[in-house]
Amino acid sequence: MERVLSGMRPTGKLHLGHLEGVLKSYIEMQKNYEAYYMVADWHALTTDYEKPENVTENTIEMYKDWLSVGIDPEKATLFIQSEVKEHAELYLLLGLLTPVPWLERNPTYKEQKQEIKDRDLSTYGFLGYPVLQAADILIYNAHKVPIGEDQRPHLELTREIARRFNFLYGKFFNEPQEILTQMPKLPGIDGRKMSKSYNNAIFLSDSEKDVEEKVRQMFTDPQKIKKDDIGHPDNCVVCAFYSVYDKEKVEEVIKECRQGKRGCVDCKKQLARKLNEVLTPIREKREEIEKNIDKIKDIIIYGNKKAQKTAKETMDVVREKMKLKLDF
Repeated sequence: MERVLSGMRPTGKLHLGHLEGVLKSYIEMQKNYEAYYMVADWHALTTDYEKPENVTENTIEMYKDWLSVGIDPEKATLFIQSEVKEHAELYLLLGLLTPVPWLERNPTYKEQKQEIKDRDLSTYGFLGYPVLQAADILIYNAHKVPIGEDQRPHLELTREIARRFNFLYGKFFNEPQEILTQMPKLPGIDGRKMSKSYNNAIFLSDSEKDVEEKVRQMFTDPQKIKKDDIGHPDNCVVCAFYSVYDKEKVEEVIKECRQGKRGCVDCKKQLARKLNEVLTPIREKREEIEKNIDKIKDIIIYGNKKAQKTAKETMDVVREKMKLKLDF
């Protein structure tokens, strides 16, 4: 089986955007690949290095969310980046051969430097985090990496680093290829990108009442005041959720809205019921997991050891090729 590597930063609770954009693909990939799923805690510190206190708590919450949606530690290796120290060693060695201009031209580096004004990102760690990403992928010699369209430059940089290593020291690393994931258009309840920092997310751990209240607050067409007013569903957050979670009914919803035959209050109530149908089995599984928190610890220890075994095998070859391995 080909090997796939993916990671998520532990920056808070996971929400429906994560479920649709990442977690469902994790569930499918664990069936068809040798899957490694990483809690990228070092990556979280590239931007939140001044406030590291939440990383451990968020890591446990991430494992709860992963397990509750159906990610299986018997089928995939679930591990914590910082517990596999070989990541840091390969990061160091790859950094020695990576030209600085490769990092400075990274689109995400430029964008976040401009957009994030409340934190000092003029750090070596932030500039060099694509090298750490490359190390994360190459330490497992992954064949595939799931990414969105906007992440293609990151993966191409990983391939460039792999090619440079192979040219200098002899062919060893795969040049990982992308698995393009289609991110559904699932906005936050206020119409912006769903994000914990915007306080507009529906979390996988939300109760039924939480979901009902958040759906009630969803932005709808401001021109539709009464039920029989003509609606414009293209600008409605509720309609965007129907297009993801009730595909059989969405055409009917759009038609009735445009004809002034559907009121926003009833439409939201129906959506809340649909979302709770989706989230109920996840909540139930999460409750089981929380009753036996020691099982999570066992899964973490098991996954870390399994990941470290693979990483050590890679580093043995890297050290040999870079003439860092003594013969005695």
